[in-house]
Amino acid sequence: MPALYIMIPAALVIVAIALYVFFWAVDSGQYDDLDSPAHSILFDDQDPMHQAAVKPPRGEDKAPPDA
Repeated sequence: MPALYIMIPAALVIVAIALYVFFWAVDSGQYDDLDSPAHSILFDDQDPMHQAAVKPPRGEDKAPPDA
């Protein structure tokens, strides 16, 4: 019985810390983009021909002529 006097407040403190960390993560944007990390493993970062995520600047839709 005396152990409950220590274990119950300790459990409440751990729950309070977990809730604080969860709400901090939500407020700081940790859960904003859940899809991009899952799709990023599908693409090889070392592939020089990979252009799926690269958008050309406006007005430069065409490749420059070779000199």
